[in-house]
Amino acid sequence: MSNQIITKRRTHRPFVRLMLRILTNPPAALGALVIVLVLFTAIFAPVLAPHPYDRQNLDAARQAPSAQYPLGTDDLGRDMLSRMIWGARSAVFVIFMVTVLSLSIGLPLGALAGYFGGWVDAVIMRIADILFAFPGLLFVFFIAATIKPGILQWARSVGLADLARSGYLDYAVVIIALGVIGWAGLARLVRAQVMTIKEREFVIGAHAIGVPTWLVIMRHILPNSIAPIIVALSMGMGDIALSEGYLSFLGIGLQPPAPSWGNIIADHAGRYWRKFPEMIWLVLIPGLVLAAVVFAFNFFGDGLNEALNPEVVD
Repeated sequence: MSNQIITKRRTHRPFVRLMLRILTNPPAALGALVIVLVLFTAIFAPVLAPHPYDRQNLDAARQAPSAQYPLGTDDLGRDMLSRMIWGARSAVFVIFMVTVLSLSIGLPLGALAGYFGGWVDAVIMRIADILFAFPGLLFVFFIAATIKPGILQWARSVGLADLARSGYLDYAVVIIALGVIGWAGLARLVRAQVMTIKEREFVIGAHAIGVPTWLVIMRHILPNSIAPIIVALSMGMGDIALSEGYLSFLGIGLQPPAPSWGNIIADHAGRYWRKFPEMIWLVLIPGLVLAAVVFAFNFFGDGLNEALNPEVVD
């Protein structure tokens, strides 16, 4: 029994040390706090939101922040606080799905390119080079604007017109557009890590005793590459949130009444200049929240990089 307790303590010690390093890094700790708050808000949005995000009350339109409407209302009388809370759920959902899509494409392709080399490496990396040849954000806009009409037309042709009108396909457009671009950078990182680790003694030893290639990659190479991959993913999540805001702001991402910080800014950016100062919060608040989320992921990613850096860890 005592041996089991000691083993568990040793197993948990690296995680505890990692958390202590992050908590003792003020920017990283602040970023982690913001991320936790956004995640909590997204999960419990139906409970936290005082009103439905799409409920209109024209009698309460364009009201300044008050006790009933802490962040005021828009031109249709919708509660801004409720829309901001549900916007957090949209952002977290897009961040999670894009990260999963990028990881599911970039991780295996990068591992194959780095391990086998030769023509496999050449083909995968040339595809990645094509994606890198274009400005990233402009390429995302191009893909989103190109595939969206096709997806909506396909939905209508197979009898899913109600789904097309519901706005759920807008999420698919954003996720596909960002995921198709995001895997290339991850694949390059994984390739570089695999090329370095596959020459280590423990990998050569695994080959010598007849361990299958796929098992060598899964059990010996990828687990030893996980630290930089985690850092890259955490820092990339802020870019995903910002890109989703851009797409929604330009009208090729999430469309109203679906709540998104980007389309909230787009709805009121023009009115802000005409009705200054009483409408300032309609642009300022979602803009500040989006900026805070982007900075939080960057601070947290920097903290992870320092905590997981083998040259720094005790």
